[in-house]
Amino acid sequence: MDVSLEKVADPTLIEMGKNLKEAMKMLEDSQRRTEEENGKKLTSGDIPGPLQGRVQNIGEQGHIALLGHSLGAYISTLDKEKLRKLTTRILSDTTLWLCRIFRYENGCAYFHEEEREGLAKICRLAIHSRYEDFVVDGFNVLYNKKPVVYLSAAARPGLGQYLCNQLGLPFPCLSRVPCNTMFGSQHQMDVALLEKLIKDDIERGKLPLLLVANAGTAAVGHTDKIGRLRELCEQYGMWLHVEGVNLATLALGYVPSSVLAATKCDSMTLTPGPWLGLPAVPAVTLYKHDDPALTLVAGLTSNKPADKLRALPLWLSLQYLGLDGIVERIKHACQLSQRLQESLKKVNHIKILVEDELSSPVVVFRFFQELPGSDPVLKAVPAPNTVPSAVSRERRSCDALNRWLGEQLKRLVPAGGLTIMDLEVEGVCVRFSPLATAAGLGTRGEDVDQLVACIQSQLPVLTCTLQLREEFKQEVTGTAGLLYVDDPNWPGIGVVRYEHANDDKSSLKSDPEGEKIHAGLLKKLNELESDLTFKMGPEYKSMKSCIYIGMASDDVDISQLVETIAVTAREIEENSRLLENMTEVVRKGIQEAQVQLQKASEERLREEGVLRQIPVVGSVLNWFSPVQPSQKGRTFNLTAGSLESTEHTYVYKVQGTGVTPPQTPSGSRMKQRLPGQKPFKRSLRGSDALSETSSVSHIEDLEKMEHLSGGPEQEALEANSPEQHPGAPTPQEAEQTGAFQNTAHPQVDDDHPQVEEPESLR
Repeated sequence: MDVSLEKVADPTLIEMGKNLKEAMKMLEDSQRRTEEENGKKLTSGDIPGPLQGRVQNIGEQGHIALLGHSLGAYISTLDKEKLRKLTTRILSDTTLWLCRIFRYENGCAYFHEEEREGLAKICRLAIHSRYEDFVVDGFNVLYNKKPVVYLSAAARPGLGQYLCNQLGLPFPCLSRVPCNTMFGSQHQMDVALLEKLIKDDIERGKLPLLLVANAGTAAVGHTDKIGRLRELCEQYGMWLHVEGVNLATLALGYVPSSVLAATKCDSMTLTPGPWLGLPAVPAVTLYKHDDPALTLVAGLTSNKPADKLRALPLWLSLQYLGLDGIVERIKHACQLSQRLQESLKKVNHIKILVEDELSSPVVVFRFFQELPGSDPVLKAVPAPNTVPSAVSRERRSCDALNRWLGEQLKRLVPAGGLTIMDLEVEGVCVRFSPLATAAGLGTRGEDVDQLVACIQSQLPVLTCTLQLREEFKQEVTGTAGLLYVDDPNWPGIGVVRYEHANDDKSSLKSDPEGEKIHAGLLKKLNELESDLTFKMGPEYKSMKSCIYIGMASDDVDISQLVETIAVTAREIEENSRLLENMTEVVRKGIQEAQVQLQKASEERLREEGVLRQIPVVGSVLNWFSPVQPSQKGRTFNLTAGSLESTEHTYVYKVQGTGVTPPQTPSGSRMKQRLPGQKPFKRSLRGSDALSETSSVSHIEDLEKMEHLSGGPEQEALEANSPEQHPGAPTPQEAEQTGAFQNTAHPQVDDDHPQVEEPESLR
């Protein structure tokens, strides 16, 4: 690394440059040793303690920026005169380099940690410039002629409130300018309407003070018509301030005319830290003003050396990167955006929102598909905690899918630096802004290709889910015991609720019994190991008595899914009621047993007589004439909830079955499933898993086995038939044998397998 400080005459700078070279040499040697030992670059995982896994790979330029903070602390201990010369040199060099890199001639620089702080200082400078008596009269001057600050409706949220709080101005001093709604971009400031607002404010006795324009809005990266806005500001004596991510393109060789017009504005705010991947580097506000006294009063300049040392980390980083390194990083980020934009144009069902600005380094896209027409009126209840909105149901449903898509892409491609945002007109979108994230995350062209591949892989899931939603509604509506819950904010097939016996349909209050049934239903559904995901709903939902079905990645048999939910929920409810009534059934059974035991004792007394109950007489009488006691007992059937006699058990030496318990309900569509087929999948006929011939043969084999088995009627006949000798033929065989003997057909021996087939089945 060559810092080139030997050319400076000050010996302090020369000594500092030598020490800095030694520090960087030690840093490079340590990093080289680490790479040789581990075979990889230094990552955040190598940092021990609580910072492990939390700090991104900052690289050598990041270490330079961090070293600047430590170096600034040492420099602050120098002699006052040397410190003044050194800080003045650092501040002037950094200002000169930034003005040349970003084409802002003869500008001054203010370095600040908070990005919005520079604009607040600029507003204060504009107030001092337009109100000559502000230093003396203060608020009285502003009260007589209120200043007005104009902001775009697409400005970053909270900017206007921040300015009013910092300047002590009331909120009416802010004027929000709408964006174009009829012509042009939906995120560009409406110049004609701005001029009308300015004229109206002048007629009301107000003073148009400052206009904040965007060279790349915070949301979608659109650039205002800065050239036309500058003419308007010159006409009415307003201060023009420009901010936005597109200002980084001023360092490139080719700059769009809309962004190039920002070089003629009164001030601009730059954020080189995210653009260049430099941690803990201050933001910079470049401005033009000739009166140093007013800039000092406004706080843009300071005589404190500590304030001037804010530029030291950026001063070191700019020298380390050089002009070529700075341009290369910004150019790389713009190429990533163009690469993604060109790739997304070839993907179906993806809409790009900034196609009209090919030079914008921000790509905003969303999933979009034409939904069917008006939905039929279905049996549905409103989802709980749903805020009424004018947005249509289709819009909210599509927003939910785009939010799900953004979360999946962020998880699959973390190096993309994607963000999810909700726009007022377009809805939920996914934003890719490499100028703000690529340098820090190390985004490459391969990551963009992976992002496009992930989008293409998720599109079938989105389209399949949309197609199955309507079918799911109809199936749930036509199934007894199920209620469809209309929640368009859920990114899945749908939401269903089981109506149990004590369900209060008119109220959505807490339902413990319903929550218990749905919790068991959720457990049963997750045990099926299907490709679908089942949840009890988001945590913010107050009503838990619902099953939320997730996205569908393949063709799902909705009828089988709905029937499985209904059958399983009904089975859980019956089992739950059986357990709840068990205590009452047992208590009644005990009472009935006591009554029957009392009756049995009285009956025994009548049968044996009174004499046999006398101790001595009864023993003698029983010796001469013993009584044959009858073995009687009682058994309690939990299923029927009744007492039954055990006489059948003692007589026939076989335990009685009593009342047959009810069979577990099952659906007709749940009976057959081919080997290897997951639940809720449609037939595999014609699929990749099984060929058409093999799937048909499997189905034919199943049907043949069911036909040959004879069903439950044949099993009942075989069970009720009398015992036969192992060698004796059955009546059917006898009839067949007699028929063959009485027939003189020559092919009797050839039909012998027909006689043996029933024997093999037995």
